[in-house]
Amino acid sequence: MIWLSGDNFASFFDEQTGLHVFVDSFDNEHFAVRIGSAEESTSVGSVKATSDEELNAKLKKCYELHMGSAWQ
Repeated sequence: MIWLSGDNFASFFDEQTGLHVFVDSFDNEHFAVRIGSAEESTSVGSVKATSDEELNAKLKKCYELHMGSAWQ
């Protein structure tokens, strides 16, 4: 589950892959998604969401799509 702090930033750690997912937003509607380590991450896209449920679903899909392409 993802939610943004008052600073419009959130992150989570995938223990299976050792990767972090970083989410930034300036308006809590458009979200930039980066994946990598605390030292280096790569932009993998952006999502637009108007609710926590929609955001969580879109972030999960974005992460899964990126991880699928990373292993092909």
